[in-house]
Amino acid sequence: MLYVADVERSVAFYTEVLGFEKLPVDFPGAAFLRGANSANDHDLGLFRASSAKPAGGAVGLYHLAWEVETLRDMAAVGERMSAARALTGAANHAATKALYGVDPDGIEFEVTWLVPDEFVADELVPGVPPTRPLDLQAEIERYGADTPGGPRTDRGIYARLMGGTESD
Repeated sequence: MLYVADVERSVAFYTEVLGFEKLPVDFPGAAFLRGANSANDHDLGLFRASSAKPAGGAVGLYHLAWEVETLRDMAAVGERMSAARALTGAANHAATKALYGVDPDGIEFEVTWLVPDEFVADELVPGVPPTRPLDLQAEIERYGADTPGGPRTDRGIYARLMGGTESD
């Protein structure tokens, strides 16, 4: 995730110069992009610096993110983050489940689990907020502690569910 001065200018750069594709997600002051041939639901989030949280509208890194394989892994990481007083939040982003934290230098990061492809359509329901509180135990009960997350083998499902087409 990056804070940028001009979202559309940055979208043009990352798409035209580096080959990212813009996802058809309507999120005011932000854009989500996916790398060429990536199976991720997004690889880069661009947020207008003046609309986001950095002091004084500064541009730069928002946070790093990486994926864990199972919800059991996520729960274990969450326990370690909590014990280290590094856990700052958790969110259910429909197709992904996320824990947020900071490292000893205050650099923000996200640990995420991708909902398996066959369940993504059930998660991305019109009218349901795309971000809501995470109940990790309920997600474990729903999907199982050891169910591998992702991969996004059907890249078109995300586009279709977000109002685009498979070619988006």
